[in-house]
Amino acid sequence: MKIVFLSLIALLLSAQSAYESGKKLYIKNGCYSCHGMKLEGLHEYPYLANRAKGYMSYKLKRFRSKLSDNQQQEMMIPFAVGLSDEDIQNLTTYMYEYVEETNKERYDDSYKTHGDGGS
Repeated sequence: MKIVFLSLIALLLSAQSAYESGKKLYIKNGCYSCHGMKLEGLHEYPYLANRAKGYMSYKLKRFRSKLSDNQQQEMMIPFAVGLSDEDIQNLTTYMYEYVEETNKERYDDSYKTHGDGGS
């Protein structure tokens, strides 16, 4: 009994949230190349940030079934064909709950030069 309980605890601790799983899937599948890293939509591609979860799930399931409303949407079909219901759930959670991450300082900008720059 203790082994089962400890296994369950370990499994729960190692599990990722749907948001994190959706984020990884969004990046892995290259969604950012058309929809942007901030889900803002690029060029004529639609924004995805904070869209209604039910609507986005409906659209992804239609694309997975090789259905689209117009010619431009047909390009989504190859991306959606391999998605499972869990993948769609995770992606739509990420889109619906998206919060922009602030960039942290990536380098030390306190470097100061000394002297006249040399010759």
